[in-house]
Parts: sequence; C-alpha cells; structure tokens
Amino acid sequence: MHTSTTSTAPLVPWSSDQLQQATQGQWLFPLNPSQPPFNKGRSSPLFQRGARGDFGGFSIQRILTDSRQAKAGDAFLALKGERFDAHDFVQQVAEQGATCVIVQREITGLSIPQLIVADTRLALGHLGAYRRQQCQHLNVVALTGSSGKTTTKEMLGSIFSRLGATLVTRGNLNNDLGVPMMLLELRPDEHRYAVMELGASHQREIDYTSNLVQPDVAGIINIGTAHLGEFGGRQGICKAKSEIYPHIKTGGIAIIPAADDFVQPIRQAAQGYSQLSFGKGGDIYADNIQLHAQSSSFDLITPQGKVHIELPFAGEHNVHNAEAAAAFALAMQVSLEDIVAGLAQAKGAKGRLNFIQHQQYLLIDDTYNANPNSMRAAADVLAQQNGIKVMVIGDIGELGEDAQAEHFALGQALAEKSLDYIVAVGEYAATVVDGAKAAHCSAYRNQHDALTALLTIVNKHQPQPMSFLFKGSRYTHMEDLLVALMEKF
Repeated sequence: MHTSTTSTAPLVPWSSDQLQQATQGQWLFPLNPSQPPFNKGRSSPLFQRGARGDFGGFSIQRILTDSRQAKAGDAFLALKGERFDAHDFVQQVAEQGATCVIVQREITGLSIPQLIVADTRLALGHLGAYRRQQCQHLNVVALTGSSGKTTTKEMLGSIFSRLGATLVTRGNLNNDLGVPMMLLELRPDEHRYAVMELGASHQREIDYTSNLVQPDVAGIINIGTAHLGEFGGRQGICKAKSEIYPHIKTGGIAIIPAADDFVQPIRQAAQGYSQLSFGKGGDIYADNIQLHAQSSSFDLITPQGKVHIELPFAGEHNVHNAEAAAAFALAMQVSLEDIVAGLAQAKGAKGRLNFIQHQQYLLIDDTYNANPNSMRAAADVLAQQNGIKVMVIGDIGELGEDAQAEHFALGQALAEKSLDYIVAVGEYAATVVDGAKAAHCSAYRNQHDALTALLTIVNKHQPQPMSFLFKGSRYTHMEDLLVALMEKF
C-alpha cells in the first residue's frame, strides 16, 4: 500500500517480543536467511514457528505501510483492502532490506521473519494502542466534528507546545489507519501532550479510534453536513461523533458545543463526565468580536476570568474554533496566559485559509477540503478582502442523496454574499448556478475552462487589486487551479 505516513522524528524502537505481545501474532522465522541477525547457519525446516529464542531477539526502528520507503530496521505491515493487497509488495520490501514483515498470511520463500496476525488492519490498531499504554503520564486531547477540527487541532498544538513536547495529528491521519500510525510516533519519555484529531466516514470508526487514544479530554466541535451520504443525515452524524465520549478516562472532561443544534443529544452522550461547554451560552465564549481581513480579535470569557485574544486567523468560524481550543486547554488546566500566547502564535494548516499575496492579487488557498458550512464561512472571509472578489469553488463530496439540494442551497447562500464573481467547477457547478440565480455566477465542467474564464475576469479588471479564494473537496484538487492561475500572472 502506498500511503505516506512516516515521520522524520526519531522513533522508539520495538523489540520482536513487543511486536508479538502487542499483536498476539506468531513469528515465522526463515532458514539461513542472508542478513544478520539471522545468518546462524542452522539446519532446520524451511521455516520455524514461534521459536524466537532459537534465533535471538531483534529490534526494529519503524513500523510502516508504504513499501516504497522500506529499508533496514523497518517492519513492513501489509494492509489489505477491497482494491489493494500490500502482501503483493512483501518480496519487494525484503529485497530493500526491511528487517521483518507483519502479514495475515504466510508468504512462502521469504528471506526475513514474518509476524503472522489475524488481521493486519487490526494489528496496526493493537500496535498503536500498545504504544499509547506505554505513555501513562501523557495528557491526551481528542477532538472531532464536521468542520474546524484541523484548525482547532493546530491551535491546541500551538498552546500545548509552549508547555512541553506535543504530538499533533499530521495532515489527514485521523481515520482508523491514520490514528494508530500517529500513536506509533509517541515517545514515552519525551511527549507530555498529544492532540489527536478523529475523523469518521462510517459509524463505529470514532468508537474504534477513541478507544485506541484513551483521551483525558474529548469533545465535538460541531455537527454539520460533512459526510451526509455515509450517515444518512445530521442525526446519524451526531451519533457517530458522540462515540468519542465513552472512551474518556476516569476523571476526564467532556467538551460540549453549547450553541450547536444537537447540544442536548451531545450532552446526553457525555453524561457521567464533567462537562465544559464553549460558544454562545456556554462556559467559555467570545465577546466583542472584531473581524479583520486576515485576522480577528475578541475578549474570551471563561470561568477563570476574561482575557483579550489577538487571533491570526480570519473569519467568525475561526473565532468559534478558538473558543473550542480554549475550552480543551482549560480542561487540561492550562493557564489563560498560555492560551492567549498560544493562540496568538498559532499557524493554519496547509490549504486552510492560507493567504498568498502576488503582485496586486491576493490568492486564498482554502483547498484542503470542503463542506457546505465551511464554504459559507470561506465566502464571508473573502467578502472582507480588498478589490474585486472572486470565489472559485469545486464540488463538495460525500453528500449522498443530498448532493443536488446542498449545492443548490450553497448557490443561494453565496449569491447573498458580497462577492463580485462566483466560478463553480465540476459535476455540480450548474446546480450551484441554478441556486444562485445571479449573473455573476458561472459554471464550468473542468479546470481548463474555468482557468480561461478566470483570466478573462483578470484582464477585464486590470490593474485593480483582486482577491481570489479557492475551495473544494479534496478530490477536486482545486489547488491545481490556483497554481495554474498564479503562473499566468
């Protein structure tokens, strides 16, 4: 499987005994393999099961799932899915020098040890959980939600990193494979905090990953419309996200979005735990909000007092993300002083409202992903910029039967924003235009045609300043269109 999940940070080695203990697998050792520490020249059957003592213990530096990166010191874990089977790459990783493989069926003729497990996907989870359990003094925050997870995670990473070594979920490693891969990077003697983002594309996924993570503090940012198709409506989304609460450690705290439509079922799901709420009507909320073109400021009201926040993020939605981050941090007994400083120093993730100034043009890269709520929030940010305002949007995925209706409603909402042009690209572009019913909204089936339209808009308004915002679901690759436009300037 070619999934890049490796880190450049030094990892804690695993012994062969630990690998077996964590996975409850069975070692299969080769006869007279060519590389140490197994080249002892013994005369025995072709393979010997479970007799680690006869071969001596050994250690590995990394557990990885990307066969292309395998080298000496690595254990390659062969995942199997509906459309791929990484067992096909096992011989390749042996030739690349990998120390051993973790597989769910015996690979004949292999020159390196094999750890045979019942299911490699579950074995990855067992390994992540094992590493987590080694970190008894770790303070863990877990968060989920339909939108805002990544930005809130980055804010928390900035806050906790002031206090000690902090592991923060990278990129999109927030699913049933990504979460255990992140846990493998924990260093028991070093990490003091972990901020784990948990996503879900199906029921029971968060139940699984939060059980691995064992958070001290956990909560939901919001219940929106992302992944509507998988969950059959917002109630299904609420149920899936609420799976995070039963796995909070004894004495931990549940974080609640006070202003969310589903606050009551969320509170019900978190019963039995101390609760701390954020947002309007909550324990922690923003007041005197001032929204600027590329930043915001507000007073943060908390049970510990009031402080002023200067936030280097645009948009009211990011103020709400900061409220959430403050709630998680306060639940972990972080001081208001450290929260103020951490939020002030926070940086957005790649593709999350990144501002790029190029000559008289401002390009806003918000291409990491999209859902209906985040599209509307992005439009509000664009409306606050200078010059001619152009919103360039791709399709929103994973909406299921609601896709047409949601794109139509999006067009209606965008038409009411203070935007000069709306350029929609993709399968549902025409539906957005139908909803907008506005002359300044246009639809294009592909990025090539959309680029031609954008260049026409640029030529029409030169030399005026212009602001472009690009956004779409991950599979639309709207960042490619952003780069293509920049190259024409």
